[in-house]
Amino acid sequence: MSEISRQQALNYHSKGKPGKIEVIPTKPYSTQWDLSMAYTPGVAEPCKEIHKNPDEAYKYTARGNLVAVVSNGTAVLGLGNIGALAGKPVMEGKGLLFKVFGDVDVFDIEVDCNDPDKLVEIVKAISPTFGGINLEDIKAPECFEIEERLKKELDIPVFHDDQHGTAIISGAALLNALEINGKDISTLKVVVNGAGASAVSCSRFYISLGVDPQNIIMVDSKGVLNEGRNDLNSIKQQFVTSSKAKTLREAMQGADLFLGLSVGNVVNREMLKSMADDPIVFAMANPVPEISWDDALAARDDVIMATGRSDFPNQVNNVLGFPFIFRGALDVRASTINEEMKIAACHALARLAKELVPDYVNKAYGQENLTFGKEYLIPKPLDHRLISTVSLAVAKAAVDTGVARSIITDWDAYRTELSTRLGFENRLISAIRDKAKEHPKRLVFAEANNLKILKAAQEVVCDGIAEPILLGNRENINRLISDNCLQLNNSVIIDPHSDEERERRERYASLLYERRQRKGMLYDEALEKMHNRDYFGVMMVETGDADAFLSGFSSRYAETIRPALQIVGTNNAMNHIAGMYLMITKKGFFFFADATVNIQPSSQTLVDTTLLVAHAVKKFNIEPRIAMVSYSNFGSIKEGSPKRVREAVDILHRDYPGLIVDGEMQANFAFNKKLRQIRFPFTRLEDMDINTVIFPNLSSGNISYKMMQEIGGAEAVGPILLGLGKPVHILQIESSVREIVNMASIAVVDAQYYDKATGTVPAAGESFNSLLR
Repeated sequence: MSEISRQQALNYHSKGKPGKIEVIPTKPYSTQWDLSMAYTPGVAEPCKEIHKNPDEAYKYTARGNLVAVVSNGTAVLGLGNIGALAGKPVMEGKGLLFKVFGDVDVFDIEVDCNDPDKLVEIVKAISPTFGGINLEDIKAPECFEIEERLKKELDIPVFHDDQHGTAIISGAALLNALEINGKDISTLKVVVNGAGASAVSCSRFYISLGVDPQNIIMVDSKGVLNEGRNDLNSIKQQFVTSSKAKTLREAMQGADLFLGLSVGNVVNREMLKSMADDPIVFAMANPVPEISWDDALAARDDVIMATGRSDFPNQVNNVLGFPFIFRGALDVRASTINEEMKIAACHALARLAKELVPDYVNKAYGQENLTFGKEYLIPKPLDHRLISTVSLAVAKAAVDTGVARSIITDWDAYRTELSTRLGFENRLISAIRDKAKEHPKRLVFAEANNLKILKAAQEVVCDGIAEPILLGNRENINRLISDNCLQLNNSVIIDPHSDEERERRERYASLLYERRQRKGMLYDEALEKMHNRDYFGVMMVETGDADAFLSGFSSRYAETIRPALQIVGTNNAMNHIAGMYLMITKKGFFFFADATVNIQPSSQTLVDTTLLVAHAVKKFNIEPRIAMVSYSNFGSIKEGSPKRVREAVDILHRDYPGLIVDGEMQANFAFNKKLRQIRFPFTRLEDMDINTVIFPNLSSGNISYKMMQEIGGAEAVGPILLGLGKPVHILQIESSVREIVNMASIAVVDAQYYDKATGTVPAAGESFNSLLR
């Protein structure tokens, strides 16, 4: 990351609307009635309820998701005592991080008060507004007293992040560093350089994790806190050591862990060389660490290093903690954040670092494949799984230790709620994945020579979605698995070109020749096609050697779909296929069709597509509510595509009366039910929100879904092929790992339904309507 200039920083904070946060209404306010409900007279009713029962404030107000970030500006980052007002940009930044990472709302409260007693009284007086208090940038030792008193006197979570955030995050790094070097935490010799809030809290927390307090040597600007010092306050006296060491240099000799929370460049290479074998160095002074990354690694190659900087591996960043800790605490209405909740957060972070890193995280940090090790001890802040991992662990610890006032019993549902809270995951996608996990199937990945495909295959294995069958050169695939530390050693690898597959190629070729001999195909051609991964893979599904097939990552759509049409054919009397996308938007999910196959469909083709789509949507346990769109509204244009759409609607209304579908209509009327009801009250969609859109031609469908992706920020899952005789699905070129896993889940669910039935779409209206019921 390039250096940020002074002017760039000033411009960021001043351009547009000054500052970084604002208040957004959560209730309607566009009519007089809305305003009367928001304020007087409607507001009186919830006031009365809260007066009778204060707990009702969590039901009728925003208190349950609102945190105060409180500071007096006496210890602002590396700026020192700059005062409450000057520290406001930091507190606004903290509020931004709370919101974007944990969906926690924040008011930043800058208090011009240096008296601990008065500050405690001020915070107590404003506490009814909030569900939690985050203390920030308050100097030591006053910060210890202020937090301790507030925790005792308030019944909501109080958390001084400068103390505990660094402790929890570095604690996770410590646990994983010890797993790498094999040392026992109970015998670890620790040197802590710095004796401020973070240093004291880290030392206390490490003791909670298992460090022997007798093995901690703390050093301040005057030297080791030893028995000869008579200038120590009550906090520092807790860490007085019997060691004979007087200086940092002497203390570091033979140490296993150096924890730096002080100033830059106080450790040199020789001091690092004096430490024990496989030393752990957390040099977290910022922006200049106690010893630079380069110097540390130049001094010795066995060092395990972390810093507070984002331009080196293993950044100990508090944003890995506080948004998710408060999220979990607020969700169970915890009365405090106790030691067990902090330890739970620490262990959750440590565990997450050992899981497969999502592809979007690798991309965000310019890496090809982050894996657990000396340069990846803790997760990255942009890992979306943090909220569902850390927050859940914190909430569960609160429940287990009896400080929760709202008890969660369905933890799987809570995990899903957390995953979907910030839009990182969609409930429908989660439901599809859960459905796939019920009965995993053998899924062919045709392009397993690609790292993204293999990463997706590993995620599929880890999540229990499918049993991958990897097609490609065995040596190349195994090398990719080994080089990238993937856990796919037990997966089936098949090389369609290998000699050991000769019998299978011949058997498959005979079957293909039998089906295509009267369509111009010779046996030798059929045999040659069995060297093609797509023909070979689809034939595996056709013969029962696999249950589902996925390809298309690196090849054109037409090239991938051709083997499917020639081998498995269609599954319906109309001999029809179509392509559907699941669009995940801020307003929910929608199914779009046809966006991949039929260029200029006739009226009957539109009918056939609608039936296939309705059948597919039903597989997701969703009642299809279908709008057939055009540039015309119910006959306002008589010719062209509106006419074809109108004729298709007439057929559907006549032959499939149980299907909820109407059109033709313009897109704004399709998506805006109020507008539709006013202008076209006769529509069979009535006052329902639609979830499915049928486009008049391929051009409009393809343009629409891609515009929604690029402009509207929608996620497109697909194309989901409809109408094929077996579960065969095609990826978009250069799909992300997440997109591949989503399509793998859909392919498995498709295979599950194929097992249950013949896979055919009913041709008669009566049977189709019975399916819809």
